[in-house]
Amino acid sequence: MTRTTGARRDGAGSYSEHRWKALTGMCVAAGLVWLTFADFAVAVPTISDELAVSLPDLQWANNAFSLSAGALVLAAGRLGDVYGRKRTLEIGLAIIGALSLVFAFAPGATGLIVGRAAMGVGAALILPATLALIPPMFPPDEQPRAFGAWMAVAWVGQAAGPAVGGILTGLFGWRSTFWIDAPLALAALWLVRRAAVESTDPNASRHIDLPGVLVSALAAFCLLYGCTAGQEKGFGDPVIIALLVGSAVLAALFVLLQKRVREPLIDLRLFSSRPFCGALVANSVMNIVFSGISFLLTLYLQEVRGYGPIAAGLLLLPSTATILLLNSYGGRFSVRRGPRLPVVIGALLLGTGALVVSTIGQHYTYAVLAAGLLVLGTGLGLMSIPLSNTAVAGPPEELAGTASGMFKVTSMLGGAFGVAALVAVQQGIETNQATDRAKAAGLSDRDVQQLGNAVTDSRLASRILASVDRPTQDAITAAFHEIQAIATGRTIALAGLLAIVMGLTLPLVWRERPAPDEAAGRKDTAAA
Repeated sequence: MTRTTGARRDGAGSYSEHRWKALTGMCVAAGLVWLTFADFAVAVPTISDELAVSLPDLQWANNAFSLSAGALVLAAGRLGDVYGRKRTLEIGLAIIGALSLVFAFAPGATGLIVGRAAMGVGAALILPATLALIPPMFPPDEQPRAFGAWMAVAWVGQAAGPAVGGILTGLFGWRSTFWIDAPLALAALWLVRRAAVESTDPNASRHIDLPGVLVSALAAFCLLYGCTAGQEKGFGDPVIIALLVGSAVLAALFVLLQKRVREPLIDLRLFSSRPFCGALVANSVMNIVFSGISFLLTLYLQEVRGYGPIAAGLLLLPSTATILLLNSYGGRFSVRRGPRLPVVIGALLLGTGALVVSTIGQHYTYAVLAAGLLVLGTGLGLMSIPLSNTAVAGPPEELAGTASGMFKVTSMLGGAFGVAALVAVQQGIETNQATDRAKAAGLSDRDVQQLGNAVTDSRLASRILASVDRPTQDAITAAFHEIQAIATGRTIALAGLLAIVMGLTLPLVWRERPAPDEAAGRKDTAAA
């Protein structure tokens, strides 16, 4: 049950006349979160050159936002239920808006990482609040339109993020990818304060499972740190092995804690629902594949093909177009045929599109890249609404809020893991390629090791290039670009195969298929 404060309702059940203005502010807030999630990656090469920051450090800056948001979103949802969704939304917007101005002036990697992690706290407060404010402000017949608008704007923010980030970086410098958040946050805050109606859940417990929050965040941190640091130290390094094993141990401890505490962060009854489990798996893989591929392509287009950030961002727009065009169709398809079929078809198209994109590793033409992105985006468009609906249609009604929160967690953490894992795979392939070529050229063991390291370490590569003549520089640079292209293509192909395998095996997990009218009748409270 939700209690509203200040809602303009009469005995006939009328709703606030300012609800659509409030929804505009809530949609801007959601779009801001997903834009911030996606627009940083395209600026990575520029930041690396300007601040002399390594790629692993910039991966951390990229992933810090989604890591902190994903770790805190369930707890933030509970805070909104207790202290007011409008209030927590306003606090979240203030955090992102203020910190975007402060950390835009970060002088190095540490400031970028801390800044984006702190902004992720604001994102965690925003996402559940924007969704939870819709039901008390909109009559049931208007709620599907309101939720549909929310999801459309969220996808615009995520899918168009690289293009927006590229344009801003090219025209105004990479720091503008931070500055843009401030006016958007201010506009959303103004609309929400003027038009939104406060709501709380009087039945919500004030208890927050802090040990669960801490252990789950540490598990995610160890996994991502292990994947990222392993690119420099090697995955056989004892510290990296300890981090990855520790992540698994902490994950097991988290499950144990959730079984024993009186009010767990995640009610494990959720996982008795096969549709929910299937949706969670599919959403995780979808975000791993899409976020990882997007990150790799922004680097490839700038570092190998020589495009500037504006062109690199705009060249990724074909996937944005088909995501938006097919988004609503996926929802209608799921109403007629159930949600599982469009998700399976979407996963297969996502994988097929990735395989087409992967051919850039051998021969680059933009027509092929665009075709692959169109197919990839078609798959994402078909999947997104059926997945988000199933996140609350599968479990019992009383668990819908927690299920929606879990779905957002997999979106954020899946995206962060996708970047870390795919870059780790790519750099492993690059190192093997470089060492094999150096050995074939008859170089000494020392030179072989140095070139193997240089292909993934831009600072070492710069020192090597500075020590040789111009023709040798050109030859080494061309070889490095060829190696990066091959590694990027093979990594994207592996990501595509992951999506295809998921699509083919998903029916084994997702065996139940709710009736279409039942699925359509449930409240859509999940996020893309």
